[in-house]
Amino acid sequence: MDKLTRFGVSLEKELLSKFDLHIKKQNCPARSKAIADLIRKELVKSEWDKGKTVVAAITLVYDHHKKDLISKLIDIQHDTHGLIISSQHIHLDHNNCFEIIIVKGAPQKIKSLADKLKSVKGVKHSSLNAATTGKGI
Repeated sequence: MDKLTRFGVSLEKELLSKFDLHIKKQNCPARSKAIADLIRKELVKSEWDKGKTVVAAITLVYDHHKKDLISKLIDIQHDTHGLIISSQHIHLDHNNCFEIIIVKGAPQKIKSLADKLKSVKGVKHSSLNAATTGKGI
């Protein structure tokens, strides 16, 4: 483990109270952990902004009965196979599927892929969860 450094932070009392309530709801064990998580989140954002190699999860919820939907999603994924590390398809019920696509590469290419998948008619929900390779953090 890296050596810990103790430092002081000055905040308005009301802001600190709101922060404490927020981290309590998340079951965060300590302010230090919550602050470290916020710092890491900003560092991940910085990696994405700089265009470094990153990882992400693209999630989709869609009606698999929608005409040509699955073939369009598969075509898009095959066109960008170099980004895709893995995918998992889950049957939620008779009509709906949940798909998780794990990607690694340049942020702009990942965002473009996520946007293409989201734009396919029949996709009910899509999200892009940005992450880091861990090298810069």
